[in-house]
Amino acid sequence: MKILKVNGMRCPNCKAAVEEAAGKIAGVASAQVDLAAGELHYEESAPVDVAALKAAIENIGFDPQ
Repeated sequence: MKILKVNGMRCPNCKAAVEEAAGKIAGVASAQVDLAAGELHYEESAPVDVAALKAAIENIGFDPQ
């Protein structure tokens, strides 16, 4: 499991939006947000382009670290 810190998530809608955006990236097998920790936890089915993952999250208004 890989972890990406994401700033700005505060509610269940934020959680769902980030999980959906991450799930559309090639190689992401599953994605789950831990709101309390402000983290995206994801499993890879193939190598993930982390820059593309971060860009997808930025495009919906959040700040991936």
